Amino acid sequence: MKYIEVKKEGHICWVYLDRKEAMNALSTDVLKELTQVNLSLNEDLESRVVIYSGKGDHFSAGADLKEKQKPVSKLEAWRNNFGKPAIYSFFEVNQITIAAIDGYCLGGAACIASACDFRIASDKALLGYPEINLGINLNWFGLPLAVRLIGPARAKKMVIGGENENSETLLSWGFYDEVHPKSELMNAAKKMADLYASKPPLAAQMIKNSVNELVYTADDATMHMDYDQTLLTHETKDRKEAVLSFFEKRDPEFTGD
Repeated sequence: MKYIEVKKEGHICWVYLDRKEAMNALSTDVLKELTQVNLSLNEDLESRVVIYSGKGDHFSAGADLKEKQKPVSKLEAWRNNFGKPAIYSFFEVNQITIAAIDGYCLGGAACIASACDFRIASDKALLGYPEINLGINLNWFGLPLAVRLIGPARAKKMVIGGENENSETLLSWGFYDEVHPKSELMNAAKKMADLYASKPPLAAQMIKNSVNELVYTADDATMHMDYDQTLLTHETKDRKEAVLSFFEKRDPEFTGD
């Protein structure tokens, strides 16, 4: 693994995003490696809890806008959606999963956090869905995950408003399970993990999978075209204006075209 670091500590597995120089941005290679790690966890019978975090000061800034994309056909673009399979791979992890969040946790990274069983954050963390500001919809199965956690109105506020929310707000909304001072985050995550690691793993993992089936099964039927919508928005002038204004550090002018 080049961009993912995995450490084992008794019954706890730590998985770190490791692209500090890019704020742990989710490049195609990062997504592929993360998916591979998650699927490999099914062969790990010793680990009972998996903690996901980011190296450096941030969990992740989300999708890597600076990643160079070679021109491809619409068919190839449609097939090469590495984000959604990465999120789905979290549902394949039988172990209890915890996202330990510090700094920025944006876009696809927020989708990762919401796909975990629990979320614990530092008091300095900022989480949001900036896709709308880049002229695209929220995909990667992120919308139903957000709605399940904080309800439809607050999900609309975050996803349509495109503003980052602080830890205190997200704790009160139920997105976060715990918030701690930055200096105590990892110890608090370890304490949370120790609790679930102390439970009988077969019963705990069966309960987790049953809850996920109860909650998310029908959502896939609704959201199977979320990436199709992203491909459509990628072709708009508003999308091009959003990306251009982002790199030019100015406010965009959207026209609806």
